[in-house]
Amino acid sequence: MKVKVGINGYGTIGKRVATAVNQQDDMEIIGVTKTRPTYEAQLAIQMGYPLYVPADKVDDFKAAGLDIAGTVDDLISKADIIVDCTPGKVSGEYKEAYAKAGVKAIWQGGEDHSLTGISFNAAANYKESWGAQFSRVVSCNTTGLLRTLYPIDKNFKIKNGYVSLIRRSADPNDSKAGPINAIEPVVKIPTHHGPDVQSVLPWISIQTMAVKVPTTLMHIHTVVLELEKETTTEEIIKLLKETPRVKLVKAKDGVKSTAQIMDLAREIGRTRGDMFEIVVWEDGIKVVGNTLYYYQAVNQESDVIPENIDCIRSMCKLEEDPAKSIAKTNKAMGI
Repeated sequence: MKVKVGINGYGTIGKRVATAVNQQDDMEIIGVTKTRPTYEAQLAIQMGYPLYVPADKVDDFKAAGLDIAGTVDDLISKADIIVDCTPGKVSGEYKEAYAKAGVKAIWQGGEDHSLTGISFNAAANYKESWGAQFSRVVSCNTTGLLRTLYPIDKNFKIKNGYVSLIRRSADPNDSKAGPINAIEPVVKIPTHHGPDVQSVLPWISIQTMAVKVPTTLMHIHTVVLELEKETTTEEIIKLLKETPRVKLVKAKDGVKSTAQIMDLAREIGRTRGDMFEIVVWEDGIKVVGNTLYYYQAVNQESDVIPENIDCIRSMCKLEEDPAKSIAKTNKAMGI
């Protein structure tokens, strides 16, 4: 039997997780939730997803002419696992309801590690979530960092890491966030990304800084790593080429910016134009002495989606081998 998955919060991440779940042969979507009768709620119904709403919002949806399958509590009672994609600092409110119903739940990176005590990355710590009731898939930026830091640390041991994040200010569909015409530094140092990496790989020494810029496409990371073991630029390139969910591109081939990366995603036929992989500029990788430098780009809307699928598989004990789960997810999603 397929694992029954409910999506609490059919927004930027939730709708992508729903699509990915239904691409797998060992799990299925049994319902999604919305709090307002927006176009996304209408699209969920058009996609054939049963729509569930908060009990105090039922009349709003009926007035809008939208057919609903029940309340959020009804969905929780029917699911084997809930992927909670409600806004950051809100989704923790549902923990008590999930616990009471005895249902498993996955939260996203907007919540603190302390909510679950387990933070998930498919390659780095898949087995830590094995059979767990609650887990958390780390944020888009942290997922991006872990995708490249983990294999580099495994092979060459990171002594110190220094990362600057150039962050998009809003998602493409978000017209209320900013800055619109400014560059805004995140003055709290380190930013949350370093400690978030350490919630999965606690032994890594890493410092992070960030600035927000007026773009919606992607994030960029500039990464500087002091390594304990000697290596070469060529060895790093070979390693990253062999790493799942990492895609190397070259500026000399015309992929000079995030604009070309997202165009590439569209041209290779990705649903919603998503780039699930972390994109690293091959001609921007350089080893000098024991220091490694590289640039990478993160599609904030989509890189965490395959991690959610693998997290479901680990928590529901569908596949014990992380490499096999990653390969299965990748094949189904066209990664």
